[in-house]
Amino acid sequence: AIEMVESGGGSVQPGGSLRLSCKDISRFGFSYYAMGWFRQAPGKEREGVSSISWSGNNTFYTAPVKGRFTISRDNTKNTVYLQMDSLKPEDTATYYCAAGRIRFGDPLEPKEYNFWGQGTQVTVSS
Repeated sequence: AIEMVESGGGSVQPGGSLRLSCKDISRFGFSYYAMGWFRQAPGKEREGVSSISWSGNNTFYTAPVKGRFTISRDNTKNTVYLQMDSLKPEDTATYYCAAGRIRFGDPLEPKEYNFWGQGTQVTVSS
């Protein structure tokens, strides 16, 4: 199984930036998995934020973050990143990375993913 550790969360003012990282510490075939970033705010369901295919050639974003967030991966480092710019208070949530072998499903749907990180908190507030 893939075991992942997220980092890079924190508190930032509106308009600021953060870069989240998620590293596969199990070294269990990271490069064969699509990777996704999800977030969950208190009292809300977990939602898909962004996803990247195993090769990095295909990326997906939920509408509220398009143009502000950028997902990338480095398979040589077993790491996926989420660069978050122009952050807004509504981006406040716990962010999770996840790995899945997605063939035909929705890459932003949590049920498509098998392995999850522990989460990292992002707070956007003035």
